Parts: sequence; structure tokens; C-alpha cells
Amino acid sequence: MSEKHIHTEADDCQHCHHGHEHGHEHHHHHEQEEGHGRLIKIIVAAVLLVAAVIIEKNTDWTTWQYLLLYLIPYLVVGWETLKEAAEGLLHGEALSEDFLMSIATLGALAIGFMPGAETQFPEAVFVMLFFQVGELFEEMAEGRSRKSIAHLMDIRPDSAHVEREGQLQTVRPEEVTPGEIIVIQPGEKVPMDGIVIEGHSSLDTVALTGESVPRSVHEGNEILSGCVNQTGVLRVRTTKAFGESTAAKILDLVENAAESKSKSESFITKFARVYTPIVVALALAVAIIPGLITGEWATWIYRGLLFLVVSCPCALVISVPLTFFGGLGGASKKGILIKGSNLMDKLADVNTVVFDKTGTLTEGVFEVTAVHPEVIDQKELLHLAAHVERHSTHPIAMALRNAYPDENDNCTVEDIQETAGHGIIATINGRTVAVGNSKLMEKLGAAWHSCHHQGTIIHVAIDNEYAGHIVISDRIKADSAEAIKALKAEGVHRTVMLTGDQESVAAAVATKLGLDEFHAQLLPADKVAQVERLLQEGTLAFVGDGINDAPVLTRADIGIAMGALGSDAAIEAADVVLMDDKPSKIAKAIKIARRTIGIAKQNIAFAIGVKVLVLILAVFGLATMWMAVFADVGVTVLAVLNAMRALRS
Repeated sequence: MSEKHIHTEADDCQHCHHGHEHGHEHHHHHEQEEGHGRLIKIIVAAVLLVAAVIIEKNTDWTTWQYLLLYLIPYLVVGWETLKEAAEGLLHGEALSEDFLMSIATLGALAIGFMPGAETQFPEAVFVMLFFQVGELFEEMAEGRSRKSIAHLMDIRPDSAHVEREGQLQTVRPEEVTPGEIIVIQPGEKVPMDGIVIEGHSSLDTVALTGESVPRSVHEGNEILSGCVNQTGVLRVRTTKAFGESTAAKILDLVENAAESKSKSESFITKFARVYTPIVVALALAVAIIPGLITGEWATWIYRGLLFLVVSCPCALVISVPLTFFGGLGGASKKGILIKGSNLMDKLADVNTVVFDKTGTLTEGVFEVTAVHPEVIDQKELLHLAAHVERHSTHPIAMALRNAYPDENDNCTVEDIQETAGHGIIATINGRTVAVGNSKLMEKLGAAWHSCHHQGTIIHVAIDNEYAGHIVISDRIKADSAEAIKALKAEGVHRTVMLTGDQESVAAAVATKLGLDEFHAQLLPADKVAQVERLLQEGTLAFVGDGINDAPVLTRADIGIAMGALGSDAAIEAADVVLMDDKPSKIAKAIKIARRTIGIAKQNIAFAIGVKVLVLILAVFGLATMWMAVFADVGVTVLAVLNAMRALRS
């Protein structure tokens, strides 16, 4: 039963992934109709069963007449199960759940014709009826799980408006190539990633990030597929093809996540393969061996049938995969994409979290935080530094230009000379201005001095005379401190930061955030070496966002990528992707994984415990068919309801 449904979920993902939205909708409607049909059959069969019991109490019919009476509700509710059992036999799947239920109920109907045995007609109908109730609960739970992932299935639009030959054409998104200009109207989904070249608007990013606060975009901003344009018209130059866009990659992650199994799921699959044949063999032994010895065939066949009903492993086979599917869905609603159920186990065990600094704990956006002039005023110092760095694309150069954006002041900038690892020298209005680090100042003979501010210190000299310095810092993310606190609260023993930045800058960030350890001035190979060392001390998660983080993300037990602004290489290498770049989501991901594993373990312990208890009672004749039904379907319903808690992240 469960394998059939799980396969259907993967099919749903695939249908949507290949753009068959109409097929997906049709399939969804078909499932809804099936659910309604099952509910109607259950109600009709329940009414007929009650009527049959009333008739039996008030009449004096033969056993055959009562059998025909009870066969009506039995076939109304059980025909599909009998049919599935027959088909399973034809395909060599004799030990399916449908087959076990069919044999148990048909056996219960047949017992009434054995000498000295009481009829079990109402019990047989009730077993089949309650089995269908269990199936209905399972469908409802899977419907909710599917809805939790369905918000991701709606992020890819059916069409895109592209400018071609001076006209706006509506085409399928797959037909748009990178570099073309698309127009996105208010209310429309963004079909592919690109850069806004005209217009400003607010974007609803809830499908991607789980955040309900709209994000403002304007000219020059990057825009990601999967968002919904809310207010203004946007003209966007596409940077990626439809299949390579953010939305497509997310759907790939979700599809693959549903296919990979956790340790618990793999255990249950193997357990069911071994457990079911053993219990069926025991049921036959209980029915035949004591019957041969005592001659009380009706008693022992009845106990054997109880054994069969109890033996169905559906509570485990359904609830455990459903728990993990719910956990993945609950996480995705929060903007946390976990690439597979198999990663839940590792994520739950994480006790060391290692961070990259720039773009992970900090914004990755440099800005001027202090200006300390010596021989000229602050404005003039910024003015000269910005002009010297005019043509550089380095983030620090951009920070200087942003601090002094007015370049149209009739200054002449000539003879620009850049020295790698030192800085830039240029002639401005006849004066030689040098902007760089302490090594450049020493080379020029300018008497520089250090600064008490934390950050990157940019020294300035005019005609080889020291003129002052500018401090540039990378802003710490608003929720980085909260992220470290939340990880400590989740029981993570060690938080470590690895960075290529200067020792003093790294120390300031580590102190401010309360990190346990930091290592500065590292190359990508050094980061891998540090992770190798830390891996020996427990399960390690590495959090990064840059291309240079890809090797470390792969090496760690769990690689976590900042997805919204992170590089494609980092997202590909990572096991978990945070769609809104908030480090506080890491603790949430660990919490969801631990909760999901906990629910799965609860279901395993509860289902096996109840079944073993009722199986022992059945052997000693202390169990009834009603107890057997509870041990199978009742436990399944309770386990499924418990599994649904995994959706609430």
C-alpha cells in the first residue's frame, strides 16, 4: 500500500518537473475522487453492517443465509482489496498487505462452517471496514504531505513575455535564451533568473524562502525565478536558461529528496521483507500444529487468522516514510531544502558547525565605517581615494566609490598603476596619490600608523606623505548572533569560523558572535585541512556560500549552502540549501531533523511493541479479532496521525 503511494508522490514531482502541469492537476483530481469514493464505500458498508447485525439478532436463518447477508457490506468495502490481492498473486507478490487482509477475512467468514465453531461474519466485515478506514487516513496524511511540497510545484510559470523584433511575444519559458529581455507584469511569476534593467517592484518570495515579507527590487538588482512580482512592471535581462534557473534547481532537489531513503526507512523496508514471511509462517504453524494435536481446528485456525491480521507491517511501512516526507515538506515551507531523507540522520547528529565568514556570517557587502585624516579633511581623503580606485572592480574599491559617489567634479585622473597585493597609485590634478595597505606605504616611505578600529585599513599618501586612513568593514548579518545562540541551545558543542580574512578582522567577528574558535588567512586548501581535523571529533556541518567553499561543503558530513545569493557550485555541492541566507535557519534545520527522527522512532517502537504484545496474547487465546484489528489498523492510524506532526516545523 505505502510503496504504491510513495511512488505516486515521486511521479507527481516528475510530472511537474517536466512541465506536465495539466497531467499533475488531473492526477490530483483523480486522487481526490478516489478518496471520496472510498469514504462513500465505508459509510455505505458501515450502514449495511449495522443493518445485518440487527437482522441477525431478530431472525433465525441458516448459516448460509447469514453469510449472504454479510457478504453485501463485505464486498462493498472489500472488493478493491480482494482484486488487489488477486493481482498481487498473479505478479508474484503473495505477501502483500491486501493478500494478508483478504486471507484473514475470508478465513474468518469460513470458520463459521466448521463443526462447533461460532460464526465470525461481523468480525470479518469489520476487519475489512477498518482496514479501509486506515487506508483513508493514510491518503489524508499523504495529501497533507503533498500540499507541503506543492507550494514548490507552483513556482514555475507556464509562459514568459519576451521582447523580440521590437514586439512582446508570449512563449514557453523553455524557449527563452540567456541574454534576452523579458517583461514581468504585476501578479506574474518570475520565469527565470536575471538582472532588472528597468522598473522597480516588490517581490513575494514566500515560495522560495518561507518569508512573508516582500523584497524590493530595482534597476541593477538580481531577480530569482519562483518569486511573484507584486507591484510594478519589470524589464529583466535573463542570465540563465529556464532549466538552469533557481526554481528548476529547487524542484530537482525536492524530486531527488523524495527518492533517497533515510537509515530508518531502509531499515523498515528490509525489516518488512524478513518480518512478513516469518510471521505468515508462524501463523500457519499456530493454525496447523496445535490443530493436529488437539483436533480443535476452529480454535487454532481462528488464532492463526488473528496472527495474520496482526502481522501486517503497514503501520511501519506507511508511517516511517510518511514521517520523513512530512519532515522534508515542513522544512521546505521554512525555506530549508534538505536534499534527501538520508541526510536527516546526519543532520540530527550534528555537534560541530563550521562557518565561512564572508557572505555567511557577514553580509559580504563592504562599507566605509571610519575615516581618519591627518593633513586634509575627511571629505577630501574619501574624494581622492575614490578617484584612485575609480576603475577597480574589487569590493573594497566599490565601498570607497559608494562612500564618495560624485565623480563628476572636473578632477583629472592619470597614470593609474596597480601593484598586486599592495594597492593603486594615480596622479590626480598633478598630485601623486597612493591608496593601499601598509606594505605600499613602507615602499613609498610614508610614516603610516595602525588604527584601533576593526576592519580592513586602507592607507592614503599624497606625494609620499602620509595623509590618513579609511576603515572598511563587512557588516555582520542581523541574525548571526542569534544563529550561534540557537545552535548552542540545540546542543551543538562547537562553533568554528574559517576565513581568508585578516586575523584582527576574524577575531573581532568571532568575539562579537560568541564563536568557540576561529582560523584566519586561510586558502581553500587550508579550510579543507581544518575541516579534516574537526571531522575526527564528531558529526560536522559546514556552512558556506562561495565557489571556493564547494570543496569543503563536499568534505563535511553535512554541507549547508546559503542558497538565495550563494554560488551555483556551492548549491550543487551542498546537502542542505537555505533559501534566504539567514544563518539562524541552521538551528531550525537541525531541530526539524531531530524532531522527524524522533517521530519515526516513536512510530517504530509503538507499532512493534503493540504487535508483539497482541501476537503473544493471540497464541494463548487471550486476543480477540477486535484486538487484532487495533494492533494492525488502529496502530496504523495512530502512527499516521503521529507522522503528520512532522509537517508542523
